[in-house]
Amino acid sequence: MKGTIILNFKIYKEASGKKAVALAKKLSKTKRNGYELIIAPSLLTTKDVIDNCNIPVFSQHTDHVPLGAHTGRISANELKEIGVTGSILNHSERKIPIKYLGEIIKDCKKNKLKTVVCASTLSEIKKVTEFKPDFIAYEPKELIGGEISVTSAKPDLIVKAVELVKSVSRRTKVLCGAGVHNKEDLGQALLLGCSGVLIGHSVPKARDPKKFLEGMLM
Repeated sequence: MKGTIILNFKIYKEASGKKAVALAKKLSKTKRNGYELIIAPSLLTTKDVIDNCNIPVFSQHTDHVPLGAHTGRISANELKEIGVTGSILNHSERKIPIKYLGEIIKDCKKNKLKTVVCASTLSEIKKVTEFKPDFIAYEPKELIGGEISVTSAKPDLIVKAVELVKSVSRRTKVLCGAGVHNKEDLGQALLLGCSGVLIGHSVPKARDPKKFLEGMLM
């Protein structure tokens, strides 16, 4: 496998409601050329996407709660039950206090859900790596949603992040999580030691998402 590509649909209008399933179906037919492709649709479309598309699905968040009296919460138990295979945690748009993050990761592991933990600084990476998640997505706050990839703006920090993670947890892989827009950004991330990328707006908002993604994976 060349690397892991995780697409975060967030709740973009181009990937919400019925559009989420339509987009997921298109992306599931992408020529992957040896890459692992995972999508994270909005919470309200997750089950529909799973039922209608042949593609691994992660949740955009998980809470530290079991099944029970917890209104409006997202349980790892239920995510597993509906067919979710992993979860994005601690995204810059949904930060989690460090003491709860560790518990959520434990919940996910118990339910055999993979975990992608986002971190915006090297000090944060050091803290979350102690929990040994499957992936850490390094996303410097100032580059999220922008046009400049962290691989171009701060390549030295990518190398440091990879080295830091491997010194603590050999099983945890590093993803580049900010400003990835093209195959050059992806290629550079892999050269710098990352195992893949976490992508936000560039694919869902592309004029032709499938064609755009295939161009990136060439």
